[in-house]
Amino acid sequence: MTDDETVRAGVVGVGSMGRNHARVYRELAGVELVGVADRDASVAGRVATEYGTRARAQDALLADVDVATVAVPTSAHVPVVDACIDAGVDVLVEKPFVADVERGRRLADRARAAGVTVQVGHVERFNPAVRTLLDIADDLDVIAVDAQRLGPPPGRDIETDVALDLMIHDIDVLRALLDEEPSTVCAAGTADGEYASATFGFDDGVVASLTASRVTQRKVRRLGVTARDRRVCLDYIDQSVAVHRGAAPAYIEEDGDVRQRLEGVVERPVVENGEPLKAELSSFVEAVREGRDPVVTAEDGLRAVELAQRVAGLAADGARTEVAR
Repeated sequence: MTDDETVRAGVVGVGSMGRNHARVYRELAGVELVGVADRDASVAGRVATEYGTRARAQDALLADVDVATVAVPTSAHVPVVDACIDAGVDVLVEKPFVADVERGRRLADRARAAGVTVQVGHVERFNPAVRTLLDIADDLDVIAVDAQRLGPPPGRDIETDVALDLMIHDIDVLRALLDEEPSTVCAAGTADGEYASATFGFDDGVVASLTASRVTQRKVRRLGVTARDRRVCLDYIDQSVAVHRGAAPAYIEEDGDVRQRLEGVVERPVVENGEPLKAELSSFVEAVREGRDPVVTAEDGLRAVELAQRVAGLAADGARTEVAR
């Protein structure tokens, strides 16, 4: 595909997330939103009207597009992505990639054999603050990572538990940051699976502690990195990064007493704020145009699912530790 060709896009599943994909495709330069499909025809019709496109049957839509977002419930990802592969349509699949890892592996193999690009929708990878953190990651001698992804009950039914719904975002960012797979995982949960905490251990000694909650009456989205000479604090919501460094101690004399005063230095790297979803879809379209691997591959999505499912299983059984590989 050449740079001056218009990319024809569609969205399958236009609930709360799919509707935003339709909006962004509509806004992207060089992209035409050809249509949307949903099992609820009235929902598809409303979204199509809102964004100046057509509600289509899934097969008819896939016959007319170059790329598609799949934002149906996770349990339906495999058959819909299979249909995209059969139609030769490059696809972005919302996270979690699949409910069944083995079926997901077969799906990824099919896509690879067919030359179909599959990107998994781990949108936090495209958060400007995360991009800034990854840019400075090589300068960090990381000791530990911690993340909190907390919020109140969502007010709608979600078919995945809290690890697969929320913690999976930070699992994916953790893998991208450390470029290493954990060797052990320990997890515990409470509140009927709505609150989970996990600790990942790595062969080089790094420890990562992640917490996710759907019962916390304040929305928190934060990640911290403790390195040997600094502490990096990231806020996903504010799209901000702060780097805290120690300074040499200063000694002051007051009334004949000598006291030590420690002062820290806080650096704030420039973060080019923007909408993560727009950056994600732009990156997806660019990968399709250039015929290269997407930022978040099917393999990345599968590994995130594997680890999130491990956390969910351990949390349900009580606090246990096991090998993560």
